Amino acid sequence: MGVSGPIRVVVAKPGLDGHDRGAKVIARALRDAGMEVIYTGLHQTPEQIVDTAIQEDADAIGMSILSGAHNTLFAKVLDLLREREAEDIKVFGGGIIPEDDIAPLKARGVAEIFTPGAPTTEIVEWVRTHVRSVSA
Repeated sequence: MGVSGPIRVVVAKPGLDGHDRGAKVIARALRDAGMEVIYTGLHQTPEQIVDTAIQEDADAIGMSILSGAHNTLFAKVLDLLREREAEDIKVFGGGIIPEDDIAPLKARGVAEIFTPGAPTTEIVEWVRTHVRSVSA
């Protein structure tokens, strides 16, 4: 895994939720910041998201979840990454995620959760700072 070139982020909309404006805003902000963004489109399964991330040699997966299924979806993506020995791919997310669910998600391995209203600059900065581990 080389550390050269732009940070590569898969931006995904898992599940049945049809609202992708937030995901597109994040994708554009990351792209404007010089990152390579692979946007998966709507209604992706955790399997499709992980497949894409591995095929694209992504550094991170950003998931936008507004459907309330965040606990299940994040857990499944993290489990699949582990199974496929790709847990060096950082997983972060945002959307409508209750405050009480954030600590347990992080304990499971989600690197960061952004709540609605988080400025795109903050997300870009977080990705820049945290996504490429120096040990890669």
